[in-house]
Amino acid sequence: MPRTLLREMVEDLPLEELPASWKGLELTRFSAGKDLWDYQQAALENALKVLWKYFEEALDYGEGEEVEGASRRRKQAFFRWYRDRGPDTDLSIHLRRENRALARLLAEYYPCAGGDGLRLSYEHFINRMGFWMATGSGKTLILIKLIEILHTLIRRREVPPGDFLILTHREDLIRQLRDRVEEFNQTGDIKIDLQELRDYPDMKRNGSLPEGTVFYYRSDNLSDEQKEKIVDFRNYDNGGRWYIFLDEAHKGDREDSKRQHIYSILSRNGFLFNFSATFTDIRDVATTVYNFNLEKFIRRGYGKHLFLLRREVRGFREGEDYTGGEKQKIVLQSLLLLTYVKKFYAGISHFRPGLYHNPLMLVLTNSVNVRDSDLELFFRELARIGRGQVRGEVLEEAKEELWKELKEDPPYMFEEDERLTIREGVLKGITQEDLLRYVYNARGAGEMEVLRRPSDKHELAFKLKTGEGPFALIKIGEVAGWLREKLAGYEVQEVLADESYFAALHKEDSGINILMGSRSFYEGWDSNRPNVICYINIGGREARKFILQSLGRGARIEPLKGRRRRLLPLYRSGEVGKEMFEGLQAAVLPLETLFVMATNRRAMVEVVSRLEEIREAPKAGIPCGGDKAPDRVEGGLKTGRVGAKLEMGREDYELLRRWLAYLGDDRVIMMKYHLEPREVRLLRDLARYPTNFNLGGKNFKDPDLLVEQLIALGRTASHLSQQRGRPAGEPAQQF
Repeated sequence: MPRTLLREMVEDLPLEELPASWKGLELTRFSAGKDLWDYQQAALENALKVLWKYFEEALDYGEGEEVEGASRRRKQAFFRWYRDRGPDTDLSIHLRRENRALARLLAEYYPCAGGDGLRLSYEHFINRMGFWMATGSGKTLILIKLIEILHTLIRRREVPPGDFLILTHREDLIRQLRDRVEEFNQTGDIKIDLQELRDYPDMKRNGSLPEGTVFYYRSDNLSDEQKEKIVDFRNYDNGGRWYIFLDEAHKGDREDSKRQHIYSILSRNGFLFNFSATFTDIRDVATTVYNFNLEKFIRRGYGKHLFLLRREVRGFREGEDYTGGEKQKIVLQSLLLLTYVKKFYAGISHFRPGLYHNPLMLVLTNSVNVRDSDLELFFRELARIGRGQVRGEVLEEAKEELWKELKEDPPYMFEEDERLTIREGVLKGITQEDLLRYVYNARGAGEMEVLRRPSDKHELAFKLKTGEGPFALIKIGEVAGWLREKLAGYEVQEVLADESYFAALHKEDSGINILMGSRSFYEGWDSNRPNVICYINIGGREARKFILQSLGRGARIEPLKGRRRRLLPLYRSGEVGKEMFEGLQAAVLPLETLFVMATNRRAMVEVVSRLEEIREAPKAGIPCGGDKAPDRVEGGLKTGRVGAKLEMGREDYELLRRWLAYLGDDRVIMMKYHLEPREVRLLRDLARYPTNFNLGGKNFKDPDLLVEQLIALGRTASHLSQQRGRPAGEPAQQF
């Protein structure tokens, strides 16, 4: 069983034991209206400890150091800690002799051992940390805060200067990154200026880069050759002095192995930060500094419960011949589950509009365009049911088989103590008319018709002629073939809508209840709506990453706007009142459950259960179960009391007072340190009295560092007192 060795290594280290110059960092606030969750802060704290361990304890960074030699010694010391922690874990990289191009590339930068193949010690790649974070857990916020932390540490001369590069694998993720950076820049201590990597040579030729400059690029466009959009990494090498941030950048094609090494080469004298929801490689697991994967995400109440039905979707399994009646029964059972959840949603909507989400079913298939493809077979049965071609006994059999599995209150995955409870009367009371009403948006059976936006080549919507609007959507790579070969005989209407149905899925007025397609759409969309997922013949080498990513997206939940946790944890943390909790608790379980059906249940169990095999020692102070809701803020300085005193030397205290007097005008201080007028006044008040400080510390003779530490202390104390609902302690006045 793989272990998160790096996490184990640093969680034994108390944050308060770091030197003063490594303290006082802002770890709680992201923007004016957004604070970090406790687990996001814990991830940053672990990252800070790794940076200290690498850049100070392994070999203390000093200005003017010989870069290559210092980096080599740090890696040697850091790797020894890994070997001490996991002596039986072999992280070496082995390359087959056939892969000569990659071997030649690596030999340019690293000492390689021969033999039957190329063997490379992982010591050369150990300057990295991974963040194993579930989809929807806010990885981007952590990434941006890390950039802020690194800039502060560079100013304090605790880590070497370097250039910053974010690599991700899709354009929509770059757009999301821009949005988050814009939000952060409104209040952040630095202003991040995003620039495309291709502009790097020109900007670098003009001298040193302005503070806050961060480059970005598509990870799949970074290679060892130069083309129109593909760039040769050698033109951006910078002596390996990059701080590189990978946002799911391990995805793509067979070139990924080489690209992963290119990322390491560029950061060989810097540091690499790897963010993903789907670590599968033992090296990624070993170098994980914080683990908040799907299992932990759900256990802590941030996602829906996960229930995997025992009954397989065998009627659609490749290589097995089942009757149309068996296929129809499977589709009926998925629609029954969706209708069951929608009935509870309707009841909650009457209690108070705007709560939870309009339930949706995802149908993810392996084949789309071949004859009798998975998607085509599912669609045929969907159309038959819509036309009313369902015998009463088949519907009753489908309900009875479903109830037989669910009546024993089976446990959820990851949560053995939590059980799914289904109301027999509601499930067995679902009629064919209910299916038409809740799923097909229709009062009666009818023929299917196709809705097409001429400008959109990737999606088709479907409605019954008796229906009020579209109820289903297919999103695939190209719809022309489907229109020509699969939908011959169906009436096709062209609609002139400005927005695609897919883009509007998250909106409250979206009538789409079923989303069908291949793997092409499971990324790049953000919705809380899925309550049922059907995996049809999803398998192969990449299946694990695909399944975990799609489950992660399906598990998202938001009972109230801005409150992304299940109802019970929200109530326990005081974010939901008793009246609302008692009014909703009996009806929310279906909406807080993600039902999963699959053609191969065993493969699904194997993929998901491996998350639980990651061996970790429990972290002190953070509950692993769901009994206690975690505080939203645990305290950035980890001092244990609100009114902690800042430690500094007596000479530094006098320097601080002289520096504030020298700056004089409050407006100068506001501009220099991005403060509000009230904060400047409180800063001066705090600095006025030596009793507000522990003057037995070390002298750093850096006035900017002293001011930043004092600002962070004041903000943290004030923030904690507000969260806890009581006045802050001494010092009496805080930010």
